[in-house]
Amino acid sequence: MRKTKIAPSLLAADFGNLRRDVEMVNNSDADWHHIDVMDGVFVPNISYGMPVIKAIQKHATKPLDVHLMIVDPDRYINTFAELGASILTVHYEACTHLHRTIQAIKAKGMKAGVSLNPHSNINLLEDIINDIDLVLLMSVNPGFGGQSFIDNTYVKIKALKELINIKKATALIEIDGGVTSENAKKLTEAGADVLVAGSFVFKSENPAQTILDLKRAADGNYEQKVVNNR
Repeated sequence: MRKTKIAPSLLAADFGNLRRDVEMVNNSDADWHHIDVMDGVFVPNISYGMPVIKAIQKHATKPLDVHLMIVDPDRYINTFAELGASILTVHYEACTHLHRTIQAIKAKGMKAGVSLNPHSNINLLEDIINDIDLVLLMSVNPGFGGQSFIDNTYVKIKALKELINIKKATALIEIDGGVTSENAKKLTEAGADVLVAGSFVFKSENPAQTILDLKRAADGNYEQKVVNNR
């Protein structure tokens, strides 16, 4: 039975109650903690730095799915390995020597992901798809939460899935931006494996229940588990 992974984006969490929100994700049906790192250069916003990520890692019991929206990510590969990242995703658009970057991430024991902005074509990954563990497709323009979903994403997911199958690759397809229980099933039917949701989860009345509802919507046949809302 297929199980879609859900990765709540902590960028939308309440930073005044960060431990509470991290523990909510720990005790929910979510699979990963999604951490967006922005530098104000590659994207027009700044998120959080290393001390905050260290605090998240201290309380997290599920894998840290770190998405670097920064220039020259190679400088920080060692740092994020030390901070406990399980998956480290870099942007195709930010890497001059992408293959070298991927190898450096893997050499530190992390899974390697590559992200594409909405304007970037799937074909750009043709020569690297067998070397990566995950492809993160931006379904909004990166840099801000709460944006509307870009409908062309469905076309890109199908094209990416076809490329993965043709190349006999094993990369997961992750979708980030504008994900809700309304479009979750359509995303997984197109080929998505991992759904990132920020505002949709953390701005809801019951985030743990929203995570469960999102997973059910994505899988269709998901069996309810006990959810601890502490």
